[in-house]
Amino acid sequence: MTAPIPATYRIGLAAWAGLLLLQLVWHGWLFPAQLMPVWLVLLITVVPLLLPLLTLRDVRRALLWVGIFSLFYFCHGIAEGWSSSSERWLALAEIILTLLLIGTLGAGVKRKT
Repeated sequence: MTAPIPATYRIGLAAWAGLLLLQLVWHGWLFPAQLMPVWLVLLITVVPLLLPLLTLRDVRRALLWVGIFSLFYFCHGIAEGWSSSSERWLALAEIILTLLLIGTLGAGVKRKT
């Protein structure tokens, strides 16, 4: 029997899934790239979020990897939110999901006293 997943990790997993879904909807449906093939944009934005699935047996390690990758998505959200008014709401959602994901990593760390 496996140990239950802590609530902070469940929030992190939900943020990870939300970030993945956001990339698919944003770049594949709502605002597909005009200068690049859509499949290439989805390859660049979705594949890094799928790589931590290889370590999903250890939820903490998977969230750590996706947290590291999410720094790219945070920067992307800031840049898009600053430069594109039509995509600003998607960029804000991306920023919120990455901050939530990184926050769950910080909340899941146990301090040694």
